[in-house]
Amino acid sequence: MSAALLGCYDSFKKEALKDNAVIPVLFLNTLFSSLVFLPFIVLSGTTSVLDGSIFHVASGGWEVHKYVVLKAFIVLSSWVLGYFGMKHLPLTIVGPINATRPVMVLVGALLVFGERLNGWQWIGVLLAVASFFLLSRSGKKEGIDFKHDHWIYMIVGAAVLGAVSGLYDKYLMAPVSEGGVGLDRMLVQSWYNIYQCGMMLAMLWLLWWPKHKETTPFHWAWSIVGVSLFLSAADFMYFYSLSLPTAMISIVSMVRRGSVVVSFLFGALIFREKNLKAKAFDLALVLLGMVFLYIGSK
Repeated sequence: MSAALLGCYDSFKKEALKDNAVIPVLFLNTLFSSLVFLPFIVLSGTTSVLDGSIFHVASGGWEVHKYVVLKAFIVLSSWVLGYFGMKHLPLTIVGPINATRPVMVLVGALLVFGERLNGWQWIGVLLAVASFFLLSRSGKKEGIDFKHDHWIYMIVGAAVLGAVSGLYDKYLMAPVSEGGVGLDRMLVQSWYNIYQCGMMLAMLWLLWWPKHKETTPFHWAWSIVGVSLFLSAADFMYFYSLSLPTAMISIVSMVRRGSVVVSFLFGALIFREKNLKAKAFDLALVLLGMVFLYIGSK
C-alpha cells in the first residue's frame, strides 16, 4: 500500500512542480502534512481518545526529539534536491533512479550494521548498477547527459540521502535491546513533519522571498494538496510496517520502491513522456535486481 501511494505522490509532485516555484511548493507540502498529524498530537497529549490505537502519538522530551530533528533535516535535504531535480527531468528517468535506493540501503547496511551480501544480493546490486548505466544511455536520447547534468546529480543526491534516511529509520525504530532507539513511530512521523515545516518556513523567508520576483513565479495547484495527502498515507504505512518486530529495512525498502511502477505509468500515460521502450527495459532490470535482493534477504 505504501508503494502504491508513494507512486501517486511522485506523480502528483511532478504535476505540482510544473512551471512552478519549488520552495513554496515544498513549504506547502510540509505545512499540509503537518496539519494532517497535528490533531493526533493534540488529542494524544490532552485526551485519552487515541490511547492504545495505531494513531496515538507518544510524548517525549529533547532526549527523544533530537533524533527526530536530525531525521527531519536528512529528509528535507533529500526533498530539496529531489524536488529541483524532478521539476527539470522526466518522471520516467527520475523513477528508476529512485528505485536504486534499496541497493544503497543494502550497501549501507553492509557498511554500517556489518551485514554481508550473499550471491543473490550481489547479483541484485550488479543489475541495479547496470540499469543505471543503461538509463544514462536512454537519457542521452532526450538530451540528458548523466555525467554533466546537475539535475541528475540532484536526483542521485536525493536518492543517497533517502537511503541514509531509511537506515536511520531502522535505527530509530529498532528496540534498545537490538541497538536502536526504540522510538514511537507516530511520534517520529508527526513531529518530523512539523520540524520540516519550520525549516522550510525559514528557507522560504530567507532564500526565496527576497528574490521571488526574479525567479519562477509560484502559482496555486490542487495537486499540491494531493502530494501531502498521498505522502502522509504512504509514510504512515511505511512506519507502521517498519515498527513491526520482524521488519527488515532491506525488504521494506525494496517493496516500497515498487512505487516506481506507478510513477512510470503516470509518466507514460498522463505526461506522455518519450523513449518509453528503452526506459521500460531499464526499469525491468531494476525490478529484477529487487527480486534478487528479496531472494537473497530471505
